[in-house]
Amino acid sequence: MRKRLSGSLSAKLLAGLLLVVLTGALTLLLVALLVGPGIFRTHVRDALGYVPPDVGRHLDMAFHTATLISLGVAVGASVAVALALSWIVSTRIVRPVRDLASAAQRIAHGAHTARVPARGTDELAELAGAFNEMAASLEHAEQIRSQLLADVAHELRTPLATVESYVEALADGVLDADDENWGVIRSETSRLNRLVDDLQKVSRAQAHQLDLHVAPVAAGELVSDAVKAAQPAYTSKRVDLEAHIEPGVPEIEADSERIAEVLANLLTNALRHTPPRGIVEVSAYQRADRLVIAVADNGEGIAPEHLDRVFERFYRVDPARSRASGGTGIGLAIVRAIVEAHGGTVTATSPGTGSGTTVTLLLPVHLPDSSPAVDARRRN
Repeated sequence: MRKRLSGSLSAKLLAGLLLVVLTGALTLLLVALLVGPGIFRTHVRDALGYVPPDVGRHLDMAFHTATLISLGVAVGASVAVALALSWIVSTRIVRPVRDLASAAQRIAHGAHTARVPARGTDELAELAGAFNEMAASLEHAEQIRSQLLADVAHELRTPLATVESYVEALADGVLDADDENWGVIRSETSRLNRLVDDLQKVSRAQAHQLDLHVAPVAAGELVSDAVKAAQPAYTSKRVDLEAHIEPGVPEIEADSERIAEVLANLLTNALRHTPPRGIVEVSAYQRADRLVIAVADNGEGIAPEHLDRVFERFYRVDPARSRASGGTGIGLAIVRAIVEAHGGTVTATSPGTGSGTTVTLLLPVHLPDSSPAVDARRRN
């Protein structure tokens, strides 16, 4: 197929050039044979006066011979130039196109590392660069997909193995069918349900399929309610939870339940990584046309090499501790997906391990004139 493609382009290009040459040659021949002799004879008579018939015939023959020789040389040179130009253009155009077709076929068959050389600064080089960017994006998406499948299999294996072992032990009479053993099974099945629910939620959010019910929401009340809901868990662990809400915090365009879920996730995550007698501070204030919500703790902190990845699904800075604490490993991925679905951004900053972490949300404030448009955008 690729050979037919390159051959077809080269043949069409050469045929087009030869057609131009042939058209020009025929035009010159017709003009030279039909119009040229009359003009030539007129000029000869004007210059010499009376011309004997035999001299006129010799002059006509000389004119025709010179015309045909000149035309032949011109056509030969034109054909040579057409062949050379066809070869040069085929090298410059057909070969890059062939490389693109070959790389595209390799990618279609799973070789996502395929790339094409981007030479020069012309449109073909831009096309090659765009193709390489697309290929890199596909490779990254495939890596994420493969990693996701591996992570899901890994996350499911532990609770399933626990449930299976307990069921077998209960069936064989090795364990008693008491509340404690049934409680372990219920705990593991609940963990499986949370994992499946969280996966579905983050997948729908990243595919822009969340059913958001956007409306103007009082941001201060939303933050205050989230802090109140989390307070018992903080009190139980002896971690201080403080809220600093700027007076006059504006409304935001948001689905209140989804943003409450985001705040709950952030507060739960902060509590998980803050030791007893630590402190978590929640701040809310306006900066330009954005509402800033920051959740800062003085807990474990995050090393610089992990900061860019903490919002990925199943990514854990400390895998063993996070799993033991019951998290599914995708809480922050859900946070990012929901925030981005609202047109906002979320970032994590930390001075380093042992120095605490700050997660900052930026959400658009409520603009009364744009509310219907924003709502329409959310539904789409």
